[in-house]
Amino acid sequence: MKDQLHRAVIPLAWLALPLTWLQYHAVWDRLPAHVATHFNAAGQANGWMTRDTALVFPLVLAALLLTVFTVILVRVRNQGPEFWALTGLLYVLLAVLAYANSSIIDYNLNGAAIQMAPVLIAVFAGVFVVLAIFLSARRGASLPAHVVIAEEVHAARGWAIIFVVPLFAELVVLWTVPNPGVRFAMGLASLLFLLIAAATWDGFHYVFTSAGVEIRTLSFRLRSIPATHIKSYAAERWNPLRGYGIRGVGNSRAYVWGNNVVRIQTTDGEVFLGHNEPQRIIRDLDAIKQFSGTTQKPALSPALREEPEL
Repeated sequence: MKDQLHRAVIPLAWLALPLTWLQYHAVWDRLPAHVATHFNAAGQANGWMTRDTALVFPLVLAALLLTVFTVILVRVRNQGPEFWALTGLLYVLLAVLAYANSSIIDYNLNGAAIQMAPVLIAVFAGVFVVLAIFLSARRGASLPAHVVIAEEVHAARGWAIIFVVPLFAELVVLWTVPNPGVRFAMGLASLLFLLIAAATWDGFHYVFTSAGVEIRTLSFRLRSIPATHIKSYAAERWNPLRGYGIRGVGNSRAYVWGNNVVRIQTTDGEVFLGHNEPQRIIRDLDAIKQFSGTTQKPALSPALREEPEL
């Protein structure tokens, strides 16, 4: 039964497209030639589209949303918390889109006020829930206390400054908008950008002990890799198109702010540790394997060996 539900949740989500069309088709002849579709934080209309464009826009938006989530969910091969958290977020976003379409139609037909707060609160609350589940899904158990062999830090101060810009923008909205619901939503958004900026400034801390590797940020343990789970490792180049930060779903996870990484193959999947000097990560992993009585290590990738270190 659970497996059947797992296979059905993605196709069911695509019903959002015909349902969106039906929302507009039911009142098509009553809609004005130009439909108010964009509103400020106070719920006042400040953007209009033709009736046809007003229908096409949410259909395209829903199709893009469904395509992105379908690709991601297909890659999550297990039915664990990551899959259901992402599925829940998809359905929340589709519900928000349906609510927005309904509110736009009601405004243009009856002049009903647009309520921005429920939409914003649902989106940001959903993001926080998914982040919490995503960060806790692959943490593993804490490693036993051992003498620290080395600690490496991989930070991106430039990225942190970039994330401060939307933080200030959200704080301005929080300060100026009188609507309590919208202010609460903007408070959630500000907290999100603050945490991202702080974590980026602090960076990823890799703590190497004879028991394994722990990955932390802001003193929060993101992942533990026991030494006995490490099968092999090698330095590689990271493709920027794969993105930066904490990346990956399912059995693959990356912690990276640059284009140099060390790929660790474990019994549970693969982990990528970003660092400007990947040779140091290799050296620390060698020390772990020596302490645990294993010395197997593949050669460095040719691509990295040919390029000078930055």
